[in-house]
Amino acid sequence: MLDATLQHDSSASRLGRGRRGRVLVVHSSDEMYGSDRIVLEVVSELVGSDTLDVTVWLPSDVAQGPLGPQLRELGARVERHPLPILRRLKLTPAGFLRLGRDAAKTLARLRGKHFDLVYLATSACLPVAPLARMAGIKRVVGHLQEPWGTKDRVGLRPLARACTALVAVSRSVLGASGLAEDVRAVVVHNGVPHRSRDLPEAAPLHGLPHYVVASRWNPHKGHATLLKAWEKAGCPGELVILGAVPAAGIGVDVHALVAEHVSRPETVVVVGEVDDSTPYLQAADAVVLPTDTLEGFGLVTVEAFSEGRPVIASRSGGPEEVIQDGETGWLFDCRDVDALAELFRLLDVPTLAAAGRRAEQVYRDEFTPERMRRRIGAVVDRELNHRGRGPSGLAVAS
Repeated sequence: MLDATLQHDSSASRLGRGRRGRVLVVHSSDEMYGSDRIVLEVVSELVGSDTLDVTVWLPSDVAQGPLGPQLRELGARVERHPLPILRRLKLTPAGFLRLGRDAAKTLARLRGKHFDLVYLATSACLPVAPLARMAGIKRVVGHLQEPWGTKDRVGLRPLARACTALVAVSRSVLGASGLAEDVRAVVVHNGVPHRSRDLPEAAPLHGLPHYVVASRWNPHKGHATLLKAWEKAGCPGELVILGAVPAAGIGVDVHALVAEHVSRPETVVVVGEVDDSTPYLQAADAVVLPTDTLEGFGLVTVEAFSEGRPVIASRSGGPEEVIQDGETGWLFDCRDVDALAELFRLLDVPTLAAAGRRAEQVYRDEFTPERMRRRIGAVVDRELNHRGRGPSGLAVAS
């Protein structure tokens, strides 16, 4: 794997004079969390090319959400279909039968569309890779946004090998996939737009910090660790919790966790799902990302940095590639309630503000969406135009 910065060639496509390349993007949800925001950026880059016609397929087994309309606003054609999306709750005998049926329908649909390239936006979409190759589509890009466990690797690596190029959001994700030495793979860190608004600064709570946590309410996101540490530190300020249980997958009851672990529940505000987290990030002194296992990237980290807010995160993979411990945020070991509680006890508003200023500069230097989009665009351009091939015919970075 060569992780050099890719240079995007914006010249006219060599697909053929006057012919627009047809790109299909397959995504696994219709929400507006981390991977969904990255899909918006990817599609924006592809639609912005005057040489590509972009279609997005979203799965029909989830409720219609906010992503589809935003993709249409960008100019993409959006369709909802039964898709063979891997979901942990549905890895049952009946679930595998459904996957088989959806795979057959997807293969038939792909054979009739004549796409030049298929872009799989998450690991959950990888079953589409061999189907696309069977349908005669020569270029398939897999975007790995999630860390794989041991069992995941058994099933996902054969599917990933049907891709002609792979993009991983972090070195941690690529390492967890077991594909770190694969010449098809390149690491492209996520980037987010700066969406700051002119809002009045929140009044400090008796000089104590305001913290916010924003994520899906999944078991591995560490809400119990967070609330136990909050209690152990004496509930030192105000903690705002954004998010909701996932539309498809296992969730946790955050309200019940607050009632179970926090003796001063008035210091914890459970807001739930919001359309835009920007006002909450701006009102906070720091963001907390207490993931208990592996975090692929932790998009909220760079969202916080873009607003000049530092991040307190577990050493869970992706965040370790973004946060400079003690400079732009603070790191603690996964599930270490005592360590997180100690950080809550020691940190004050001036210290958090100084780290936030450093974090904002790092965002400007390394994590803008333009930087990410250029690198994604370079991968797609290389695949469509068959450049940069090694002896094996696989894509390499330059």
